[in-house]
Amino acid sequence: MSSVRLHLTTPPLDPDARRARFGYGDPCPGHAGLAGPATGAWAGRTLDEVAAEDPQAVRRWLTDPQYAPPGGGESVAALIARTGDHLAALAPGTHRAVVAQAVVRAVVVAALDLPPATFWRLDVRPETVTTLSGRAGRWNLLLGAPEAEPPDAEPT
Repeated sequence: MSSVRLHLTTPPLDPDARRARFGYGDPCPGHAGLAGPATGAWAGRTLDEVAAEDPQAVRRWLTDPQYAPPGGGESVAALIARTGDHLAALAPGTHRAVVAQAVVRAVVVAALDLPPATFWRLDVRPETVTTLSGRAGRWNLLLGAPEAEPPDAEPT
């Protein structure tokens, strides 16, 4: 049976991270199941704006994987399930996708069959690549890849 390799790259953060806004479930070309999470009525707003208006909803979203943001948002549990379904359907070979940090968290939780509450315990840095490889539903997470040498660096 052929193996599957999935490289997930996270884009850079907004230069003013304090003003980062919830997304709209942006599509992931070629990988619909890896689209960003739908945040419903919170889309386009900052976490501070939402927390000022409804701190209990934000607290619940951060602690209850089944809670979905109002207005058609997607729960963490649903995001994990969706990305897990996508992993299971990948054809053999190497796949590359640029995805939101939340999608990387969800993919790792799904691939390693971790409890949904683990989602918020995973830190995913911007402009990094997370690699998973698998075969027959069993996934491995590549950790500790060496840093890439700067493109103009002289070999030593």
